[in-house]
Amino acid sequence: MRIALVQMNSRTAARDENVRRACEFIAQAALSKPDVVVLPEFFNNEYFPQYRDYRYMDYAEAEDGFTQTRIQAEARRHEIYIVSTIFEMAGPGLYYDTAMLINPAGEIVGKYRKVHPAALLSLEKIYFRGGSGFPVFRVGEWTAGFSICYDNLFPESCRCLALHGAELIIAPYATPVGDPWENFLTTRALENGVFLAACNHVGGEGDWQMSGKSMVISPLGKIIAQAGGSNEEIVLAEFTREQVIDARRRFPLFRDRRPDAYGAITHVTEDLHR
Repeated sequence: MRIALVQMNSRTAARDENVRRACEFIAQAALSKPDVVVLPEFFNNEYFPQYRDYRYMDYAEAEDGFTQTRIQAEARRHEIYIVSTIFEMAGPGLYYDTAMLINPAGEIVGKYRKVHPAALLSLEKIYFRGGSGFPVFRVGEWTAGFSICYDNLFPESCRCLALHGAELIIAPYATPVGDPWENFLTTRALENGVFLAACNHVGGEGDWQMSGKSMVISPLGKIIAQAGGSNEEIVLAEFTREQVIDARRRFPLFRDRRPDAYGAITHVTEDLHR
């Protein structure tokens, strides 16, 4: 597997320009012959949920809208998989933060809708609802899943993907938070024996300074490629499924896990302290 992460800045109220620039980055990345190119969460717009303003609902697009049709064309042109995450209008009044897997024929062959809309620094919950599952998809010979931004602070998200067979977790991001970014992402990779590829925005967007540091992490929790925190750049990494197998032999966590003892995780909230 050869993967390319496009770490980019998304300019304010400039969807068409952001999409054009994303296509240019895809073309640049394609020169290295990647199997898959990953774009950041909401790459086509500035990170708008830092504000409460319902005018931003106009940023939502259908899967056959302006943004995705152009990214699909790039997938066909370069014969690669692309992961494109947008503010999706699934129907009237029905909105999601959706990562879409586009295959080399330019077809949308998978969707993941963010299960945990953020409500820490941002106001995502007023703009879109959460999804309800963690599907996995075939990317060539690999089984891959998506975990978007805030999802990764919930270890259950990546664990569900791994239990569904994921060997690679792709994590589109839009965050200004630099720490403990590396700590919990390397933990997610190690505890699930997966490669994890996190692709973030960079630069100023509204009142936020996005933190960059897009990275690829091995199943042993080691960062094998990483961008800086200030500039737009493409992160490239190459790895094999044998590395997943070797890591899971070294740390047989799926052999030793005890789901029969973890009932509190799925117990009704009202009966627990938290």
